[in-house]
Amino acid sequence: MPERNLEQMAEAVAEIRRRMDEAAREAGRDPASVQLCAACKTHTPETIALSAKLPIDLFGENHVQELCANYEAGAYCGKPVHFIGHLQTNKIKKVLGKASLIQSVDSEHLVLALEKEAAKLDLVQDILLEVNIGEEASKTGVSPEQLWALLDRAAAQPHLRVKGLMAIPPVNDDDAANRAILAQVYKLFVQAGERGYQNVQMETLSMGMSGDFENAIREGATLVRIGTAIYGARDYGTR
Repeated sequence: MPERNLEQMAEAVAEIRRRMDEAAREAGRDPASVQLCAACKTHTPETIALSAKLPIDLFGENHVQELCANYEAGAYCGKPVHFIGHLQTNKIKKVLGKASLIQSVDSEHLVLALEKEAAKLDLVQDILLEVNIGEEASKTGVSPEQLWALLDRAAAQPHLRVKGLMAIPPVNDDDAANRAILAQVYKLFVQAGERGYQNVQMETLSMGMSGDFENAIREGATLVRIGTAIYGARDYGTR
């Protein structure tokens, strides 16, 4: 499947931005308070670099190998990149120093491994804690009940800084049901911020993708992760 050209991506991003702004205004929010993360997995460095010319705020990578390759190729053109996929502990070293934010911290084991490697590099790594809000076996993340133990552990690490939460809600064609579960994530986000930890700053709520980003914004998302709607359907056979 051919990659989209700049004109096609520009049209797509303009429409996404229009819908993002409209959803924010419906919720009485400033559209500037919501960031657009371009989820660029499987796409070429050339296509990613083209999309960097457009009004997207940052990139999101699911795979460490692609993050490293695109970083070295300069594909992000100076824009931030977040790691949004499942991170294995043996690949932490490759991500630190490249990803400005790791969105998918989903266990105390990973928290401790990140702290160990960040300490070696004498840096403070920004992270989000991933909540499996639907408690789906096919998805990573902690249950809502497990979030508090994970937050306690992460807040105690001097080389980590918790900046918010990330979630991938269950696919649901029922609009009201979709919004209800997104609202549950927002409630956890607010509760986490109220716990008053010194190195926990609940600034980023990452939820919403191509199919539900408007509802996510209506329910409080500050960052939406959109791939297919920008780049078109992915061809998993090319990379």
